[in-house]
Amino acid sequence: MPPTPAPAPERRPRTPAGRARRTHERLGVEYPGTAKELCALEHRNPYELLAATILSAQCTDERVNMVTPHLFAKYPTPEHLAAADPADVEEIIRSTGFYNNKRKSLIGMATGVVERFGGEVPGRMEDLVTLPGVGRKTANVLRSVAMDLPGLPVDTHVGRLSRRLGLTQVTDPVKAELALNGMIPAAERGMFSLRLILHGRSVCVARKPRCGDCVLADFCPSAFRV
Repeated sequence: MPPTPAPAPERRPRTPAGRARRTHERLGVEYPGTAKELCALEHRNPYELLAATILSAQCTDERVNMVTPHLFAKYPTPEHLAAADPADVEEIIRSTGFYNNKRKSLIGMATGVVERFGGEVPGRMEDLVTLPGVGRKTANVLRSVAMDLPGLPVDTHVGRLSRRLGLTQVTDPVKAELALNGMIPAAERGMFSLRLILHGRSVCVARKPRCGDCVLADFCPSAFRV
């Protein structure tokens, strides 16, 4: 019986869109799961994820997850948080850093949800970005993770990996988001972003990327050159 021929090697993708698709396929194997399962911020509903994402600015997800159980136990709904004592909220979130600004954003967000959206966190991007402390990145996290809507958050990891992989060279997060949106199916954009974040934290790190351990190295234009 003749030996089974070895599979043909994969062709290197030649276009940014091709590299994006190959990246999405391989990171899907490395980091399986839905957007909700991949998200490190613990939450039970859109309100909790929105508050946790606001707190995550300049703070680790681990630290946020230590703080939010107390915050949500005391202020379980937007109505409760909108009526909160600012000093009490500051004390609860102090360890996340920038607590004065975050307190303003949290209470302002909750007030906006109550007064303008009937206590329900809105799903439209146009509505979300009108809430204090909510930009496109935060809104995209909420839409993709908690609402099963299209959303591709671009943080420092997503931006760095996108440039290293040659998907886009723009540094502006909104322009990068719009460029990447055209390469990934709408329903999968949140998972693509979260997998890039996980890979950026563990392998394709900022200073000394571990190209020898990277499943993307065979087609990454920056492999072993950074």
